[in-house]
Amino acid sequence: MKRNSDTRNSLDQRRTGRARRFYFSVALAVGLCAALTVPALAADSDPLTIVNNLSEFIFSCIKAIGVIVLGWGIVQLGMSVQSHDASQRTQGILCIFGGLIIAFAKEILAAIGVM
Repeated sequence: MKRNSDTRNSLDQRRTGRARRFYFSVALAVGLCAALTVPALAADSDPLTIVNNLSEFIFSCIKAIGVIVLGWGIVQLGMSVQSHDASQRTQGILCIFGGLIIAFAKEILAAIGVM
């Protein structure tokens, strides 16, 4: 009989330990959610300015990618001139023109009247 009660006590202790661990995990999560809340500071301005600012940010990212492609095209063209490789020269020229088009995408869209 003693063994049966010992296994029952150890089983109860394991259940109690699991329940206690679960309780403290939930309490910690709720406490962190309460402590780490940040109030939303919305601007009192026109929502259209927010969209325009986002558009400016996206186009500046696109322009940065275009400048990187343009730089890579210049490097590729320089390497092709050094090694006399016609296919690399063609690819370098295409990279340069592609980088220019990507870098000035906003201005091109404004010129044709899309934006």
